[in-house]
Amino acid sequence: MTGNIKNAVLFFLVAFLLVACGYRFAGTGELPEGVEKIYIEVLKNPTSQTGIERIVTNQLIVEFTRQGERRIVSSPEQADAILKGIIANVQSKTISRVKTEMARQREVVLTIDLKLVAPGGQVIWAAKGLSDRQAYDVSDANLENNRNKNIAIALIARRLAERAYSRLTDDF
Repeated sequence: MTGNIKNAVLFFLVAFLLVACGYRFAGTGELPEGVEKIYIEVLKNPTSQTGIERIVTNQLIVEFTRQGERRIVSSPEQADAILKGIIANVQSKTISRVKTEMARQREVVLTIDLKLVAPGGQVIWAAKGLSDRQAYDVSDANLENNRNKNIAIALIARRLAERAYSRLTDDF
């Protein structure tokens, strides 16, 4: 296993352990328009950042499961609505330098668009331009830089999933 895969597996293992132990935050809102069960579709990813759609989708599943474990179903046929989305943008830019040509810190910015769709195709809820950012350290080693960037993306995905759930359930 490569370092990136090990880190991703470890991150998701910890997230699922938190869910399994019954860890809960106060206040769980209701889904709109009487929706009780949703299916979360893997987000579309037209960006050059491969695999990011799985990270964000998994974080959405973790957040919805953590907030109300009976709300997520395993197939669209069982759902009252489907949560669909797209990775609208991923950008990385230098925010701090050691020297003019050498970065010390970079920042990744991730933007997603989500919508909750009824079986007939009617959009029940939508959120465009959900965005977050996270800084990460840069070193001389490419492998370490990729790992740091992936950790930053995972942190962003978690925060975006929390925000999406909160907006969807008007629980903020």
